[in-house]
Amino acid sequence: MAKRFFIGLSFALLSSTLFAQDVATPEKNTGFNIDHINNATPVKNQGSTGTCWAFSTTSLVESQLLKAAAAPVDVSEMFTVRNIYIEKARNYLLRQGKTQFGEGGLGHDVIRAIKNYGAMPEAAYPFSQKAGGDAFVTKLKSYLDNLLANQPISDDWQQGYEAILDETMGKPAENFEYNGKNYTAQSYAKEVLHFNADDYVNLTSFTHHPYFKTFVLEQPDNFSNGEYYNMPLDEFTDAVKDAINKGYTIMWDADVSNKGFRQQLGLALYVSPDATTPFTADVKEDAVNASIRQHLFENLTTQDDHLMHLTGIVKSKTGKTFFVVKNSWGNVGPLQGYINVSEAYFKINTISIVMPKAALSPDLLSKLHL
Repeated sequence: MAKRFFIGLSFALLSSTLFAQDVATPEKNTGFNIDHINNATPVKNQGSTGTCWAFSTTSLVESQLLKAAAAPVDVSEMFTVRNIYIEKARNYLLRQGKTQFGEGGLGHDVIRAIKNYGAMPEAAYPFSQKAGGDAFVTKLKSYLDNLLANQPISDDWQQGYEAILDETMGKPAENFEYNGKNYTAQSYAKEVLHFNADDYVNLTSFTHHPYFKTFVLEQPDNFSNGEYYNMPLDEFTDAVKDAINKGYTIMWDADVSNKGFRQQLGLALYVSPDATTPFTADVKEDAVNASIRQHLFENLTTQDDHLMHLTGIVKSKTGKTFFVVKNSWGNVGPLQGYINVSEAYFKINTISIVMPKAALSPDLLSKLHL
């Protein structure tokens, strides 16, 4: 389709493609007291693609540059998505089709993808609404299932698979021009993003594994068997608060399928589905502890529905703590694409986070042996 993606094509990507920093300002957060808000790039819209994992973690990487006072960048989510689709195909074939194949992924997949394949500016490999949805995934999976049905698998299977990706998403250029300089995906990640995968750490909190050790998170979208450091719930939550107060932002993976997550109201609360009290910031929320959280995880009430970008902390009129979260559903709701998530909601519904390792305290780094 898009001929501008043939190999070797050079793009003139000028600084005009960059955009101003966008944060959830006090004006947007009427009724809350601003505790700490960190810079983030503008809210995007993932459309009907199931690629929130790419949007949220890419936003985290972009915010790291803003924290370092670098010029803002607009990094292509779809370039990462394309590379991960190839990894998913290999995994699916090696597991002989006995594993999940879909649009989903986790934050560590983005970190690994940028490390292994580099990154591109949005203008070099733009968003494609076609890079998701049942029809696209079915087409990819059908190609793989046909290979499995006609073994041995041809050595050149990947060429046909990538042809589907090229037709739908576009073929990435080997070289492109950015701000007057020629880059490859790898050199862009190194020289413009100053990216180092070792700067990030995966954290979670569950009681069925030892604390301060790593384990493979048991989630269907964890196709790459990513490992997470396990922490006690309160210490985990305090680490998030500490990071925000130090000026860092965090990729947040959580369950948003419950009635307490209301993007249209700009508010997420941990309240019973049948609660009749007004849905307001200072309403009394249900009790939260590690045992309740674990039970909801194991009975599959809590699942990794959606990944977002946690950028700040605000307080309600009575002093309740809320995390300011950047979503990827466009400028929806009174906070123009952001949502204030209560600490209780965060504790009960979080699956995992990815955060800059530098945000961790010396004591926590020691406990995690980092």
